[in-house]
Amino acid sequence: MTPCTLILRHRRENLKKCSLAGLETREDLLFFSYPAGTLPPLSNYLLLKVGAPPLTQDDAPYGLLLIDGTWRLAAVMEKQLPHMEARSLPGAYRTAYPRKQTECPDPSSGLASIEALYLAHRILGRSCKGLLDRYHWKEPFLLLNELNEI
Repeated sequence: MTPCTLILRHRRENLKKCSLAGLETREDLLFFSYPAGTLPPLSNYLLLKVGAPPLTQDDAPYGLLLIDGTWRLAAVMEKQLPHMEARSLPGAYRTAYPRKQTECPDPSSGLASIEALYLAHRILGRSCKGLLDRYHWKEPFLLLNELNEI
């Protein structure tokens, strides 16, 4: 059985702007609040992180941990996690999210959390059904990356 994807969301994340809002009831996603939430054991999980080796289909048996917060808050949150093996998304993908943050190292490749989640699930062969349904920039994201929704 495939482990659920864990999402560690900073308590200061603005849920009105959060691209993952509305997905909290999905059975394949488990949300935890930072700093108060207690995560399950992470021995069978990979951290989704910019700059790590690319995520591949070979990583399908592992669960994913996705950090959801601004770039600055995500860096703080990551430092509080135990050491974990990490994976990144292939660098060719671009965001459709109109980013205003200055902390993002490369704004065009700094994906919104929902974009990263969708791509990771797609690479791992997991269900993507409904993931982008509430994402305002769904169509531009799919077009920009020449993807058909699955």
